[in-house]
Amino acid sequence: MSGGTGLRERKKQQTYRAISDAAIALFLEKGFEAVSVAEIAAAADVSKPTLFRYFPAKEDLALHRFADHEDEAARVVAGREPGVSALDALLGHFLDGLDRGDPVTGLSDVPQVLAFHRLLYGTPSLVARLYAYQARSEEALAAVLDGGEPRAGVADGAGVPVTARLAAGQIIAVIRILAEENWRRIAAGESAEEVRPSAVDAARLAFAQLRHGLGHLGPSGPSGPSGQVNRPTG
Repeated sequence: MSGGTGLRERKKQQTYRAISDAAIALFLEKGFEAVSVAEIAAAADVSKPTLFRYFPAKEDLALHRFADHEDEAARVVAGREPGVSALDALLGHFLDGLDRGDPVTGLSDVPQVLAFHRLLYGTPSLVARLYAYQARSEEALAAVLDGGEPRAGVADGAGVPVTARLAAGQIIAVIRILAEENWRRIAAGESAEEVRPSAVDAARLAFAQLRHGLGHLGPSGPSGPSGQVNRPTG
């Protein structure tokens, strides 16, 4: 029985990958808006109902790789070693991603990754869908920050204190902005190796700001802002 279940699961995963690969190839070739769901189904040799069983919306065909990382920050915090703070665990995880050139960090100059990022950030409906994924990342992380373990069925921050939700929102925003800045610089012509040192500096600075707060920004005075955000060199 278990052998049959394993075979069915492998076939499902193969179908999932086949649909996804066909969709991404068509999106990169023609643009997201120019490709129909019927065209993707035909390229993957599946029916439209089958396609929608795997991917409820057209946007999910492009963004499912981000969905795979939806609860990543929550898992990193929940699985951290005793005595390690949530911020230190998340910073270490992000720095490891930079070192590996993980596309999620924005620090990848692989042509296929750059093409996918141009597709993503150049398509408003995909950007909007990406923010929905990030909102769910915030909810998952807030639940872990509050109780130490993920909570099943948490929706729209229900039952999670606002302090945990605020912290999670800031953390996910920092991770997003760091990744977007890395991608922006690489898209402008810099290599991943050129960007990496200042990307590491920026990550350390960003998490230091999370750790110590933003009081250093202060109010504006007659001579201008009393505190300015330090910029990483490079």
